[in-house]
Amino acid sequence: MAYAAFRSIGAYVPSKILSNEELSKMVDTSDEWITKRTGIKERHIAAADEFTSDMGAKAAKLAIERSGLKKSEIDMIVCATISPDYFCMPSTATIISTKLGLGNITAFDISAACTGFVYILSIAKAFIESGMKKNILIIGAEKLSAITDYSDRGTCILFGDGAGAAVISATENKEEAIIDIHTGSDGEFADLLMTPNGGSGSAHDALEQEATSCFMQMRGNETFKVAVKTLTKDVIDILRENSIQSSDIKHFVPHQANYRIIKAVGDALKLKDEQVVLTVEKYGNTSGASIPMAINDIYESGRLQAGELMLLDAFGGGLTWGSALVPFAPFKK
Repeated sequence: MAYAAFRSIGAYVPSKILSNEELSKMVDTSDEWITKRTGIKERHIAAADEFTSDMGAKAAKLAIERSGLKKSEIDMIVCATISPDYFCMPSTATIISTKLGLGNITAFDISAACTGFVYILSIAKAFIESGMKKNILIIGAEKLSAITDYSDRGTCILFGDGAGAAVISATENKEEAIIDIHTGSDGEFADLLMTPNGGSGSAHDALEQEATSCFMQMRGNETFKVAVKTLTKDVIDILRENSIQSSDIKHFVPHQANYRIIKAVGDALKLKDEQVVLTVEKYGNTSGASIPMAINDIYESGRLQAGELMLLDAFGGGLTWGSALVPFAPFKK
């Protein structure tokens, strides 16, 4: 039987940084107010001519190089994004494939908001374990600045741009295998975090009258409460079902939405500070890109070593959520 292994990681962030101080000149806020409520100090913002596919391609190129595979060995791309280059088509994954010179391979996008990377990880695992594919490139890439209303203090302080990518490959070694992945959703809470217009559910004349409704909108307090409750339960469930203790987790890599959410979940799981990966301070919320960007940070700092167990955990608009138990299993050189 083929198993799916997490082989490599890569990430990219734009060079421009938008600090809390700069934001306070754009909207009624302050560094102290933002930091206290979110833990965010700055976020990276893509240039006007820098698209989601550009960032995704750069992260993916690094992930492929680090995997040791040839580009020709990649046989599928899945991209998680809520800020694609084009609204309907073509998919951002197909554009990334062309920018990487990967040829005629399977490529498509999914939309699961901040849980996107966990969702595409589950898709890659299924394709590999079914025997359909051998080496899959998964990418979380977001240009959230393009759908952010910078007059809305409740959202503009949160979001940034960036991309992260990983190579998932087939292995016969069960010790290298992704252990388990949970995903879920509940559309009853769709209005907590959404972009209300821009799709077939809204008339064109409404778009013209209310352009800001094409930006992200969030009911922050309600979202916080549901997120903490849902994330904590999901993580407890996946650990229990796999007979794994919190102390067995080397790296807890949550979606980097808000420090208070991460702290609440970490405390509920009785995780030590050194187990919890935090990048929200310097990147903000990058939606589907945040988990791979965080993994890349611990990889580049030398904290992530072969064989170490990661617990991924995410929650996003939809509402969607997911968790995964993933050993880091680079190809042996």
